Amino acid sequence: MAAKKAVFTTNAPNPLPQFSQAVVHNGMVYCSGSIGINPTSKQIVEGGIAERAAQTLRNLSAVLKAAGSSIKNVVKVNVFLTTMENFAEMNKAYDPFFEDGIKPCRTCVAVKELPFGTDVEIECIAYL
Repeated sequence: MAAKKAVFTTNAPNPLPQFSQAVVHNGMVYCSGSIGINPTSKQIVEGGIAERAAQTLRNLSAVLKAAGSSIKNVVKVNVFLTTMENFAEMNKAYDPFFEDGIKPCRTCVAVKELPFGTDVEIECIAYL
């Protein structure tokens, strides 16, 4: 059985001590949930849900690149919103990241709250 390997990049927000940005195992990259934090300022991006969702996906793209993969290799996405009223706006930010080829499987659910008071968190799984 292949060993698992933690992924870390400074091009995405630092993970909390309890988890890795991603783990690579058996040719797959499992990304932790990411929120719309700018990795340079370490602040949640201002604006609306679209700006935070886009930043979240840029963060995931950076983690995937550090793992040796790409957003184009994503096979599964889980989106967490604090209200489904943001569903359409989140999709406007999401769609440009997954324009080519087969779209990943996706789940989107509403949750009571998310870390640091944000309104969107996204996690994904990709192949190398």
